[in-house]
Amino acid sequence: MTSLGVLVCGAILLMHRPNLASVYGAQFLIGGAAPFLMPTVAAITLGIVGNADFDRQFGKNQAFNSAGNVLTAILIAWGSYKFGYRAIFVLAILFTIPAAFCVLGIDDKQIDYARARGFSGVSDGAKAEGLSELLKDRVLLYFLLAVFLFHLANAAMLPELGEMLSRNNPRAAAPLMSACIIVTQVVIAISAAWLGRQASTKGRKPLLLYGFGVLPVRGVLYTLVDPAVLLIAIQTLDGIANAIFVVVAILVVKDRTRGTGRFNLAAGALATTVGVGAALSNTMGGLLIQRLGYRASFLGLAGVAVVAFCLLCFAVPETLPKRAEIAAQT
Repeated sequence: MTSLGVLVCGAILLMHRPNLASVYGAQFLIGGAAPFLMPTVAAITLGIVGNADFDRQFGKNQAFNSAGNVLTAILIAWGSYKFGYRAIFVLAILFTIPAAFCVLGIDDKQIDYARARGFSGVSDGAKAEGLSELLKDRVLLYFLLAVFLFHLANAAMLPELGEMLSRNNPRAAAPLMSACIIVTQVVIAISAAWLGRQASTKGRKPLLLYGFGVLPVRGVLYTLVDPAVLLIAIQTLDGIANAIFVVVAILVVKDRTRGTGRFNLAAGALATTVGVGAALSNTMGGLLIQRLGYRASFLGLAGVAVVAFCLLCFAVPETLPKRAEIAAQT
């Protein structure tokens, strides 16, 4: 609820004659609230369904999340085109109302808070492992580094594509960006539940390698294709990569922190890594555009994606535990 309130404050700052101070203030508020969503939802899900059913349920969560993003993108595209950019922030404020009702509808008595922290079963008296023990997990650290590089390469691609598509028609920027977002989120909505099931049986690493592997391909294709329709169609690769990441990344964190009581901390570290990588991605991509142009920027981001793929391939093993281990710890 607090995060929703903070998001409303950020939208209000941007809605009324934004200046440099209000824009930076709003971005600070929005950036501070957004990272709480994924770790909190993951912890609540783990606390309700437990380890055995977490993979499939979290996949369903992400499917609903992306379906909501699709609806939001459609409404924002329509509202901004018809009423101007301020309509975007009005809609954002209105969307927090049903979200608040959903949050209030969660019965906290159904959440096993010990299990939500990564303990097995009801372990109210158990103590979490020390932070130093978590830092000794090199697999987790290598995975977080790979995630950082993935988002360093990924985050700037969509904004750059939107800029490139709307260079000669600024009014079309919001609808074009919405179209790109819709393509990505539709792919996630369709595939997320299936990915959760696949990750629980086939393993995490094959899916992650596929998701990381399509990112450099996407970056290169942006430099080879010109028609807007084809460029937007390439966003299906973004949908594939992000569908795999949003579902499977948190599963890797769960696997590595099972029984430690540090799931929430590691999930927060994952969200932080994503945020830092995304922020630096836009900075790096923008500098490359200014100095070398869009094609060089896309190729540079694709090069970073190749490094992320190699790190994942050679430094991060499969983390899916055996069925007997899952059953024993549920």
